[in-house]
Amino acid sequence: MSESLLADATGISAGPVSQLLEMGGPVMIVLLAIALAGVVTFLYLMLFGTFFAPRFTSKLKKAITEWQQKPDGKMAEHLQRSAGRYAQLNPLHHLIVNTMNARNAGTDPQQIRESVARDAHEALEPFEAPLKIIEVIAALAPLLGLLGTVLGMMEAFGAMAATEGRANASQLSGGIYEALTTTAAGLVIAIPFAALAAWIEFRLRRIQKTINSALVTILSVPVATESEPHKETQDETVPAATRTGRVVEYSGEEHQGRLANATG
Repeated sequence: MSESLLADATGISAGPVSQLLEMGGPVMIVLLAIALAGVVTFLYLMLFGTFFAPRFTSKLKKAITEWQQKPDGKMAEHLQRSAGRYAQLNPLHHLIVNTMNARNAGTDPQQIRESVARDAHEALEPFEAPLKIIEVIAALAPLLGLLGTVLGMMEAFGAMAATEGRANASQLSGGIYEALTTTAAGLVIAIPFAALAAWIEFRLRRIQKTINSALVTILSVPVATESEPHKETQDETVPAATRTGRVVEYSGEEHQGRLANATG
């Protein structure tokens, strides 16, 4: 009686976790450990994504709309100055500002695309490892549950063999019941984590699509750099014949003759 009171005081025998451990054995301990690791990973992913996930805010949408109408360097400067502390944690904000500055500076478009692709991959890279952990847990839990069931069945039939077949049906069914507990626990863990992994992957694809759409919009708008207007001004001062690559010499007699033919 003192042992039962001590067990109730410590909460070992009365708790559901201890009952699961007694029924599932070592495999159940592993299942509970990976379930706890999965919950911690999901909470970390949600907390990290709240602050550091790329977000296409209304301010960025307005900036891109104005950029399509009038692309200039003031838009990037305005975004940089008006960004608050929370907006500065947004990787998409930095991607848009850097792309606008690169377009205004006249950087090679191929170089801009390579830099943007690298920065976009780095913005989504912190979410890949937690997603992989959740996917592994969803795939590993049913296998561990099946392993526990196989071990439990082996133990049950081994006990029946030790009694030389004199074990009754209640004893055999009790062993099978305890063995199937690990399979049920594995499925209970795997199903929600598989759903979470699919939802997280869907969210990451939407974020990636949003990033690509915003950056392609900025890159597709033609921007007049500082060197291009100067070049056009020089071209206007050069005669049309010279711009075509041929140098034509005009003499006064030819000019007078053409003028006479034109006037009849």
